[in-house]
Amino acid sequence: MLSRMSKFVIAVLLLGWAGFAAADEMGDAIAELQHAWAKGYYSTPEKQQEEYFDALQAKAHEVTAKFPGRAEPLIWEGIITSTHAKYQSIFSAGGTAKKARDLLLAAEKIDPNALDGSALTSLGSLYYKVPSFGSFGDHKKAREYLERALKVNPTGIDQNFFYGEFLSIEGDKAQAIEYLKKALAAPPRPGREDADAGRHAEIQKLLDKLSK
Repeated sequence: MLSRMSKFVIAVLLLGWAGFAAADEMGDAIAELQHAWAKGYYSTPEKQQEEYFDALQAKAHEVTAKFPGRAEPLIWEGIITSTHAKYQSIFSAGGTAKKARDLLLAAEKIDPNALDGSALTSLGSLYYKVPSFGSFGDHKKAREYLERALKVNPTGIDQNFFYGEFLSIEGDKAQAIEYLKKALAAPPRPGREDADAGRHAEIQKLLDKLSK
């Protein structure tokens, strides 16, 4: 017969293993979304991108629903939703962008540092990329979010790229080039080689444009 203490220890171990299994499952689901996003954004023909991201947005929502209360699925649902908005008509894009913002705000509330501050980076990019309507087109908010993201991950490729792109739009060419070069020199992200390759091409294209 097992003692009460032995039963307690076994129960704790089982709960721990269940927690690790759930974390692994969520990590696998997030990785699948990341690769699907990179494929859709960098490799899918433009004419097919709206339909592609419409389907991927639905898939991302399923992952969020499966892991409630976690910031990571919300972040990726937000990123995919905001990307979907990019390929929609002007009549649909505004509502989709607002939905993306709300998802990212919810993720920020849970854990602003999750995925190296990706919610902050994505919110910053939304506030300067989406044309002015409602609360969008707010460059002050964009700067605040992007600078917060850089504090979380000063060497990150996305954090430096989006801040560099923002600075280029603001007309600060010298500073933009500095951050874009930091983005090019960012440490590689294991398992994100496809996204890194696509982002490097974006960074180099903007650097070439600013260097003319």
